[in-house]
Order: sequence, then C-alpha cells, then structure tokens
Amino acid sequence: MVETGFLRHVHNCNRWNPVHFYAFYVAGEQVGRVKRPILDALQQWPEWFEITEDRVSLSPRLDGFNQRSEALTIVTGHLVETGVISHRHGEPYPVTTGNRQPVYAKIDRAAAPYFGLRAYGQHLNGYVRDGSGLKLWVARRAVDRRNYPGKLDNLVAGGLPQDLELVENLHKECWEEASIAADLAGKARPVGALTYCRETRTGLKPDTLYCYDLELPQNFIPINSDGEVAEFYLMPVQEVAEIVRGTDDFKLNCNLVIIDFLMRQGILSPEHPEYLQLAQGLHEKI
Repeated sequence: MVETGFLRHVHNCNRWNPVHFYAFYVAGEQVGRVKRPILDALQQWPEWFEITEDRVSLSPRLDGFNQRSEALTIVTGHLVETGVISHRHGEPYPVTTGNRQPVYAKIDRAAAPYFGLRAYGQHLNGYVRDGSGLKLWVARRAVDRRNYPGKLDNLVAGGLPQDLELVENLHKECWEEASIAADLAGKARPVGALTYCRETRTGLKPDTLYCYDLELPQNFIPINSDGEVAEFYLMPVQEVAEIVRGTDDFKLNCNLVIIDFLMRQGILSPEHPEYLQLAQGLHEKI
C-alpha cells in the first residue's frame, strides 16, 4: 500500500545519514561528500587526492580550474571504465560550495552524485487558464530513460550545465522538451528555488531546483524533440494535486515543484495540517 500525503515526498527527498560519508574538499572548501567505495577507488591517485580518516581533498598542486577539471575528467573516465561510476552523461557540471559561483572545477553530470556535489536544475510549471479553471501540462517520461522511466514529470525539467547561463539553458530545455519557442519561454516567471539532500546507494544528491511558472495559450500543444517524453497531458490542477498526494507516479523531485506551485496558487492553503512543515521542508539549508 502506497503511503499518502504531501509531506512524505519532502521526507523522501531529504533522507541521508552523515556517518555514511567523508567530506570532499577542493581549494580548501568543502564541496561534497563521498561514500566508502569512491574513497577507496581514489586511493590509486595519491598525486591528486589527499585522504585522511575523515576527508578527501583534491591536491592543492592542482592549481586552477583547468588542472582540477582535467584531473577529475581522467579519474571519472577510469571509474566509469572500471564500473565504479555507472556511465558518462556528457554534460559538464560545476564544482561549487553552495552557490553557482565560484566554480572550482567541472565534472561530468553523471559523476556529480558520486562525489556528493551540489547539482542545479530548472523546472517549469506550464499552466493554462480556461473557462473550467486552472490546468497543468504534465509530461510522461519515455520508458527508455535511465532514471525514472515512465514516470510523470513537469512540462520542462532539466539540469543546468556549467557552461550555460540560466536564461540560455531554460530556453534550450523549453524548446527541446516541449517546443516552446524563445519568445514564449521568455515570459516564464522565476518563482524561487527549492533545495533538498537525498542519499542514494552510491552517493549523495544535494540539489537546487530553480523554478518557473509559464502561462501558456489555450491552443498550445507541447511537442517533444529530444526523446525524453513519451506523451503530454493537460490536467485540472486538482487532479494533479491528488496524484501527488496519493501516489508515487511523479518523478521524485517533481513532486516538490508541484507542491510549491500548489502552495503559491493557494490550492494548498495555510489551513492544511502539513503547511508549515512543507514550507520549511521545500527549502532545506544549503
């Protein structure tokens, strides 16, 4: 039987135990956390990693963004080849402390959780107002996706690579995922950022999601072009709320984005018994 309620999604996105991790430092700053299998694997590069009983540090001899990035690229490639890391994604992610700046190095997106690095994403709520009320466009992920195949998703959702600015990446994702042209995507309103920290079998995901709302024309029909989406649905917002409350049909972090939307629209009101816990839980300390 599936547990119900909105707050469980916040709890599911924020389950982790610090004792399972060793701090990861770059340039004297803690940027992530690693589990034992990664720590053990890194011992074969003593010229690049300094390991003590409670932390692993990228060597200060790697001076500057380019040297650090090159070392991490070589290490990541070897760890993929030996099966320690599952795959390469092909997008560069920034190595930061808690903000997007300063950037100490770059690393492949797929490797970021193995090092417990903060990842950044952008999620967009595409909604329509018509005579019958407020409706949300919902995507269903293709069944061949590596992560969450077949799950429901926000209309537009994607990672934020190191080499793209927020507006540039949002427009790219809007076009690839839903064929939203730049002039329409430019009307998207930034509405805040959500944070969470979740332990996985192989690492840690301390993620930040920049959120946007975009009111779409009633005649707009999304079309996917990058193969990530199997189909789209235009649903009454109350139906979406009930799916989030009562099922696990949505990709895990998308539940948080929808809960935030429901609260801002007054659909999840302050009278709801979980309201204050939700408000706090959507913004875990970075």
